[in-house]
Amino acid sequence: MTFLVAEIGVNWDGDLGLAKNMMEAAKESGCDAVKFQAFDESIVSNHPEKNRLLKSSIDKENIDSINEISESIGVEWFCTPMIVEAVDLLKPYMNKFKIRESDSHILLENKTNPLIETILNSSKEIIISSQQNPKNSKYYDDPKINWLYCVPKYPCNLSDLDFGDLKDFDGYSNHCPDIVAPIRAASLGAEIVEVHITSNRDRNFLDNPVSFDYSELFQLVKQIRNIKK
Repeated sequence: MTFLVAEIGVNWDGDLGLAKNMMEAAKESGCDAVKFQAFDESIVSNHPEKNRLLKSSIDKENIDSINEISESIGVEWFCTPMIVEAVDLLKPYMNKFKIRESDSHILLENKTNPLIETILNSSKEIIISSQQNPKNSKYYDDPKINWLYCVPKYPCNLSDLDFGDLKDFDGYSNHCPDIVAPIRAASLGAEIVEVHITSNRDRNFLDNPVSFDYSELFQLVKQIRNIKK
């Protein structure tokens, strides 16, 4: 069965009540897990919404609350660490880590850096987004690594997607606002599908251009589960 991930990302704005609402919606829709992000000022220093973004990062101040909400709802949560320090913070709380597309390039060159090395040494399951086919990477056959096809364009169009090599990936990470994209990926055999979600399209949540609202998420999950049936 396809493992479906609802990417909450930065769309919770550091509001624990909203995070709970989004996690509940993901669970009720039939998603298997939700995902957050962990970073610091060095990652978002040039962003005009830097202060707002920092509120949505998982850190030592909110991690226990996020974990308690996850346990109370009964939905798995994991995270994309973008700094080395976040890996050690997150490690006791989760079974898997996500590596974003921009951090995956070095692995395709058969190299690592301190962040990637720390994640690889964590003994956790690792999910990596990549636009390039990863078959030539020495990490391709690592049993603890799953590769997701991802076009790092916010948002991307259906015409930007090329599922021709999807068979060489384990799944698909979506930045297309058309639910046809993740449904198509699932129909082609994607074992993991990750989509961004939002609680409200009419508010200016930062990832809204690539996100599905609750109604769209429900329909998307329903269609993907029907494909597998």
